[in-house]
Amino acid sequence: MSEYAIETKSLTKRYGKVTALDHLDLQVPEGALFGFIGPNGAGKTTTLRLLAGLLEPDDGEIWIDGRRMQDDPRGIRYRIGYMPDFFGVYEEMRVWEYLDFFARCYDIPHHERLTLIEELLHLVGLEGKRNDDVSTLSRGMQQRLCLARALVHDPQILLLDEPASGLDPRARVEMRELLRELGRMGKTIIVSSHILAELAELCTQVGIIERGRLVASGDMEAIRRQMTGERLLQIRALTEPEAVLERLRDFPGVGDPIPIPQTDDGSGCLVEVPFTGDDEKVAALLTHLVTGGIPVIHFQEVGTDLEEIFLRLTKGETA
Repeated sequence: MSEYAIETKSLTKRYGKVTALDHLDLQVPEGALFGFIGPNGAGKTTTLRLLAGLLEPDDGEIWIDGRRMQDDPRGIRYRIGYMPDFFGVYEEMRVWEYLDFFARCYDIPHHERLTLIEELLHLVGLEGKRNDDVSTLSRGMQQRLCLARALVHDPQILLLDEPASGLDPRARVEMRELLRELGRMGKTIIVSSHILAELAELCTQVGIIERGRLVASGDMEAIRRQMTGERLLQIRALTEPEAVLERLRDFPGVGDPIPIPQTDDGSGCLVEVPFTGDDEKVAALLTHLVTGGIPVIHFQEVGTDLEEIFLRLTKGETA
């Protein structure tokens, strides 16, 4: 069994003379909540449609749970739940009928469908809307209903294309909590979204795509190091900044320290320092400061904002 729930190898897709995906190598670990971001036209939706088996690649391979999609496309599709960015709902159906219809499509027996529909409605918070017409639901409720539809065959992998698009703030919070719950259930989830702040809070890993190529992938700290080759440390000490700066200069891998003005009346100083080194060297730097007589009261690595990473890696293009 592969350590990756999803893996693509040189995945390529062309529309006429336009190359939408250019030898994409994507790896999503099992159980990850993976944020997939990029400017409009970068290839996010094409990637998800290929992974869902709705498009055929022009070149390359897709592996799901260690199995090549081309070898068993129908079987692998049962492992996947796909929620498109633009979805169709049958507005004249009642909510339970809508889910029942799709459960029938997956050959789920009648006695199982009854229990399944109630469980899904409870999961997405629509049990009170069971007998309502789909046309009467708000956009946020329709989004949750479509997510329930994607879950009707209990897939282990979810591909969600802009699931929070067009939702008001409350509905986005509800969607975010629902995705967290699905993550706790052990499902592997890819979320395509332009709401970068929410992805930073929600996802365990992110992938950044531009012009059909994956420019970065991993947790945000790994991506930041991929960009800069260094990490940013924040140090607070009960002494004057000059003493801290002097001690830092003695240690290899330390960049130019930056004293940070403090707005409170607390004593001591705050310094941020670029540092090149692994976790063992970070620990050694802290020991170096303390044994040198620096009274350190705060020492941590500072993360980089996802929007800053996105803008830098996509050359400032907006999504």
